[in-house]
Amino acid sequence: MGLPIYSLAWGPNSSQILFSLGKQLVLQPLQPNVKPTAWKAHEGIILKVDWSHVTDQIISGAEDCKFKVWDAFGRLLFTSSPCQYPITSLSWSPDGNLFAVGSYDMLRICDKRGWSCAVEKTKTGSLFNVRWSGDGTQVAGAGGNGQVIIGQITDIWMEWNGFEAAIVDERTIHVHNIRNGAMDKLEFRDRVPKASLGFDHLVVATASQCYVYSTKNFNTPAIVDLKEGNVTMIAQCQKYFALVDGTSIYVYTYDARLACSPKSPNLRTDLLHPEALTISNDALAVKNKADGRAIYLFETATGKTLGDEKPVIHTTEVIRIGLDQCGNPLDRRLALIDRNKDLYLMSIRVFGTARKLVKLSTSVTSFVWAETSNLLAAVANDKVSVWFYPNIAFIDSDLLSMTTQEHDAQEEFGKQPELLSFYRDRISICRSDGSIVSLPVSPYPDRLHQLIGLNKWDDALSLCRNVKDKLLWACLAGFATYMKNLEVAEVAFSEIEEVDKVEYLRYIKKLPTKEMRTAEILLFSGEYQDAEGILVQAGLYFRAVMMNLDSYRWERALDLALKYNVAVDIVLSVRQSYLQQFDRTETLEKFLAQPKTKPIGLKELKEKIHQQLEQEEEQAKTNQAGDSVSPGSHSRQAIAT
Repeated sequence: MGLPIYSLAWGPNSSQILFSLGKQLVLQPLQPNVKPTAWKAHEGIILKVDWSHVTDQIISGAEDCKFKVWDAFGRLLFTSSPCQYPITSLSWSPDGNLFAVGSYDMLRICDKRGWSCAVEKTKTGSLFNVRWSGDGTQVAGAGGNGQVIIGQITDIWMEWNGFEAAIVDERTIHVHNIRNGAMDKLEFRDRVPKASLGFDHLVVATASQCYVYSTKNFNTPAIVDLKEGNVTMIAQCQKYFALVDGTSIYVYTYDARLACSPKSPNLRTDLLHPEALTISNDALAVKNKADGRAIYLFETATGKTLGDEKPVIHTTEVIRIGLDQCGNPLDRRLALIDRNKDLYLMSIRVFGTARKLVKLSTSVTSFVWAETSNLLAAVANDKVSVWFYPNIAFIDSDLLSMTTQEHDAQEEFGKQPELLSFYRDRISICRSDGSIVSLPVSPYPDRLHQLIGLNKWDDALSLCRNVKDKLLWACLAGFATYMKNLEVAEVAFSEIEEVDKVEYLRYIKKLPTKEMRTAEILLFSGEYQDAEGILVQAGLYFRAVMMNLDSYRWERALDLALKYNVAVDIVLSVRQSYLQQFDRTETLEKFLAQPKTKPIGLKELKEKIHQQLEQEEEQAKTNQAGDSVSPGSHSRQAIAT
């Protein structure tokens, strides 16, 4: 190659090597016949590189006196201002949240986004090597004048709902109640590598024990004795918290009782970080570093795997995951960002149906769920987007844009801000320079979520009428549709001027049987498989066939028609009419295998569909006379007409 290589680093999965080559960085895959990726990274000779196995980010330092942060694709994330002397050493912390930079008589601690947390003048000459302790609380440096320095990371700050906590030295935490000004000083026997504040509790992990404090009383903590003593991560939800060490995941209640320790043979816990593990009251999701596409799902209370005991496999590598925190466990949703920076919403618990997955946005760099209701915020396309009812994407995609607000992030929060927390009507955002600011949003959607959770529909209607906001009415329409409340749904859709949906809801209410109404509501919510199951179970085979025809699910419609010997000629005629309309030839094998028949004329086809629907409706009324209401004479013939 002709140029000296001053530094190299292994990639997170041990499948790539990064090394410096003059002013260039080179990514060399270990697979045969795969070309390396190289790019000019600095104006001077690159002296040091490091690659975080947790965040998958790269740092480089050079003789041009600058250090830079890159992603695994070689895209520049941060460039420092020039230092006084060349950068001689770099090192990521074990959790990937910080990195250390060494230069002549200088040690700098930086956040993973690049901004400086602290700078120390060392009087050691050039720092030729810096290394972190295993718990990430200390950093050591080797100086050119023969000295070794050791530094302790302090002033780690946490904030939650009017409380502030700061690790002021290796064994002391100060807690400040902003509302009443009360101060508490918490002292411990051992070093404090990790602490977490949220959900009315402060969880502190030391080298030997874990202390759990309620924000109502910081005098008498619940105490957990730790087996490994090297806690690398703490995750919290309303009822539980999770501790991660080098070998296992432990889930505890806030009274220090061990709830479970979920395990899976292929799951690596040594590389877990806050973006790879998320917990709620009923589910725990873990992203596996060994297989970047796999997400493992567990029950929080028992540690048992959810579903068929197999991980969920996404189409591409998953970068970040997060569970919503409120509502019914059956409605639990997982948000994820993949390697393409697309934000998806996924259903967690599925029973006999395919797992639902919907894309919410693209070019997403950060997201956060609200703690008090299932609101979702994300930084997408240089804007902060807030989905006030993200579940509506599964129910009615037309309403998704009506329940979303966007705020310009570039002008107000700088380049690539990170969302830290979302509590009620306030989003905490970390700017690119490290300063933390708040973004206020409307408090009414959060209140609406809570009213619906308590089944207070009248109060929810009153709230929407008083606020007079179409966004709120759209959220209520989604809630009512999902929970099959036709009366409220009709009012809400009329307020947002969705006339077609109002008419359709009125048509549903006129249907003579409960099964018909339930199936149409499920169909209205996009749940085709469940709607079909209801119709087939009730013996409404023709309606099940027509539902699939109306949804252009041709092969399924033919399967049902052949299985129950119902309206095969109608299915073939509707299919042929559709092909003639678009001047296309038949390509589906199941239809090609059917015997050639003369198609029914359009007028006769309409009459036959109408007769079949009326016959089935009369039969259903006869079978369930007690459930009968004034029957509707409408029929859905979207395709035939």
